[in-house]
Amino acid sequence: MDIRQVGSPAPGATLPQARPAAPAPASPIPASAPAPKAEAPDHQQQLEEAVKQLNKTIASLNTGIEFSIDKDTKERVVKVIDQDTKEVLRQIPSEETLQISKALDKLQGLLIKQEA
Repeated sequence: MDIRQVGSPAPGATLPQARPAAPAPASPIPASAPAPKAEAPDHQQQLEEAVKQLNKTIASLNTGIEFSIDKDTKERVVKVIDQDTKEVLRQIPSEETLQISKALDKLQGLLIKQEA
């Protein structure tokens, strides 16, 4: 028995060819792209109406949850409020996160002005 033949294909046999990897599907929005901040006025009005309706429904259930939209960042905000003291127990996103977002928007505006 010839050792060279172990593991090698028989004469005339063809090896299966490796298929090239399928390209990854292209994402319409790059992962590093920020979420669009400017929303259409009609969409913004619908969103504000939905928030008002949510707050009405939640208020009727006597729970300490409040929905709102931050005026500067247009981010949706959810607050958990103590019913007795009216103190905000939890806010998502936090106030600090909203402040950072506002600062980054200002910084981005400065960078664009300097490059132009």
